[in-house]
Amino acid sequence: MKKLMLATAALAVVFAGSAQAQSRDTIQIAGSSTVLPFASIVAEEFGNAFPQFKTPVVGSGGTGGGLKQFCEGVGANTIDIANASRQIKKSEVEACNKNGVNKILEVQIGYDGIVFASSASKADFALEPVHVFKAIAAQVAVDGKLVANPYKNWNEIDAALPNQPIALAIPASNHGTREVFQERVIAAGAKAAGLPEMSKEEMEKVVTTFRQDVVVEIAGDYTETLARLQSNADTVGVFGLSFYDQNKDKLKVATVSGVTPSLETVAAGEYPVSRPLFFYVKGEHVGVVPGIDEYVEFFLSDGIAGLGGTLETAGLIPAPAEETADVLAEYKAGKALTAADVK
Repeated sequence: MKKLMLATAALAVVFAGSAQAQSRDTIQIAGSSTVLPFASIVAEEFGNAFPQFKTPVVGSGGTGGGLKQFCEGVGANTIDIANASRQIKKSEVEACNKNGVNKILEVQIGYDGIVFASSASKADFALEPVHVFKAIAAQVAVDGKLVANPYKNWNEIDAALPNQPIALAIPASNHGTREVFQERVIAAGAKAAGLPEMSKEEMEKVVTTFRQDVVVEIAGDYTETLARLQSNADTVGVFGLSFYDQNKDKLKVATVSGVTPSLETVAAGEYPVSRPLFFYVKGEHVGVVPGIDEYVEFFLSDGIAGLGGTLETAGLIPAPAEETADVLAEYKAGKALTAADVK
């Protein structure tokens, strides 16, 4: 009898959440500032193409912030979709599961590059990951010893770099861009920086502790990073490729490891700092909040996310058609992520 009462109570919670979600007739989306412009375009196009559904509401907040909202539970006061510029983490899946969000449906929409850009009026940068590490790390190796970072100008790190004060605007920890930047640039740069032998814990501290004198962490979206560059022309900012493409009149992009970031070099796998983009659908809300399935299928359609589609024009790098077809097939099959599927 006790087990029956507990099971009945659990079902009541699920049904209550579904009933709450059913009281809402507009898809609610939040998350990555990189995915934001793409999702906003799709939401508007979706509203025009499907007049029987209300236009989805799209907000930002960063990948981490969006997934935190997504995992708060099931019901009308929680979002339906979280945009992400990285894959969901194991800890986030576990947080979702703890709050009753068990049907996490992953949708990969395409690719983007992470670029270093400066004011269009400033000198050209040809960067390597090790240059960025030596500019940003609180401690670096000098004569084989770990010391407080002494570098003031870029050309002190490498004579081929501009004689320009070091100033960096990077995404804060709420952004998925930060994690890709950390892994593909800073960690990679540290390996080439001639650091002395140290424990794994000590290395982690060196790689994640940044200078306070020349580094600004941006919690807002890329427009805030752009504003920082406009207020201090020496600043080098970290952006998504799509944002840079939309602001080429104001910005100059750096090469990384000799490769200029572009739709072509990212799609070909030549540019070293690129990543897949995602959104996550709360399966418990599908069929309850109207239009979610239709939104997903519309987003992944050839005319929107495909080669030559609306989003490529806006800066998204399309995934191969067969890859997108597999993503849609898995979504339609209701294949939910578990903590074992991710890191």
